[in-house]
Amino acid sequence: MAEPAALEHTADVIVVGAGPAGSTTAFHLAQAGLDVLLLEKTSFPREKVCGDGLTPRAVKQLVAMGIDVSEEAGWLRNKGLRVISAGKRLELDWPELSSYPDYGLVRKRDDFDEQLARQAEKAGARLHEQCNVSGPIRDERTGRIVGVEAKLGQEKRQVAFRAPVVVAADGNSSRLSLAMGRHRDEKRPMGVAVRTYFTSPRHDDDYLESWFELWDRRGPREKLLPGYGWVFGMGDGTSNVGLGVLNSSPAFKDLDWREVLRAWCASMPQEWQFTPEHMTGPIRGAALPMAFNRQPHYARGLLLVGDAGGLVNPFNGEGIAYAMESGRMAAEVISQALARQTPAQREVALRGYPKALKDTYGGYYTLGRAFVRLIGNPRVMRLAAERGLDHPALMRFLLKLLANLTDPTGGDATDRVINGLSKVAPRS
Repeated sequence: MAEPAALEHTADVIVVGAGPAGSTTAFHLAQAGLDVLLLEKTSFPREKVCGDGLTPRAVKQLVAMGIDVSEEAGWLRNKGLRVISAGKRLELDWPELSSYPDYGLVRKRDDFDEQLARQAEKAGARLHEQCNVSGPIRDERTGRIVGVEAKLGQEKRQVAFRAPVVVAADGNSSRLSLAMGRHRDEKRPMGVAVRTYFTSPRHDDDYLESWFELWDRRGPREKLLPGYGWVFGMGDGTSNVGLGVLNSSPAFKDLDWREVLRAWCASMPQEWQFTPEHMTGPIRGAALPMAFNRQPHYARGLLLVGDAGGLVNPFNGEGIAYAMESGRMAAEVISQALARQTPAQREVALRGYPKALKDTYGGYYTLGRAFVRLIGNPRVMRLAAERGLDHPALMRFLLKLLANLTDPTGGDATDRVINGLSKVAPRS
């Protein structure tokens, strides 16, 4: 417990973590007129492991926050996805939809995350950097979270923050969730992403590039692994080069994925400069918590958003769009709840958050879990890699499915098929 002399702050809502999920939550809460504390354990700018590529889903959320996404503001736009497999390449433009823009973006995470946090500040959220949350403060009678304890600033001053609602946006490890008894479901898929940056002539590419064949070439026999490689031009003289792999691979725990990335880069054309002497930073890795792998998303005053709630898309490893979308949904639920008069009425409203997530993503994530199991079979993965690009219409369908880009109403036949599958799949 905090010492009696510890500084104490109160708010309507505490958001722990100022990544995309937390900053988006704080922004929309502040826009609704609530007093919000946004607590970030590091200070900006700070690095995060990511591909740095944003699909139209994420762009929509940025626009909703009033972020200037123009090229003049430093964003690099992309037209779609370039797929490379079995020596073939296919460029797939983002679909033209009424629900989403027809372009994606690229921006480094250190700058990207700070922009979102500053936007939340402008909306009225109170941001505390270098604020390391050490645990929850609970009501001794009910066990409900009523605040958090933290160490603030370089001097690590003990602080107690209190609010009737707390949002965990503290990433995959989510120490706050663990302290409240929310553990990861080991049966749900988990991915790992490793990436680095190279100075490269490919830095101004206007397509995100995905390699469906991810080979481990270090032994006497080449092995095709589940997952994909990527090359994203950053527009600043560098390329983000990385790979994402699923735990459905039998070799998931045995391989050194940094070494796999080095071997994969070594097989690239020399003129691309994906070589050690052109590397601008170390290879870094991060876990990708997928498909609701931590639940419940609300209980006893604590909501989980983004990676803390395992909201990464199991089809493609995308996390930022779902972090921001879940943050916006959480903010809407909390705003409605805190406008109600009694604790019982507020609790009923807060319990609507997990239902909103399952209504939005449940069926789609169930399909994604089946997809993860399917491509965990090396034979299936090899067949898909070798044959997929021979069928452009199929690949356009897969782009919409994997990127979750459909119009909910009034879409084409592809949209109706994907939406129909998502509706009939169990929402678990």
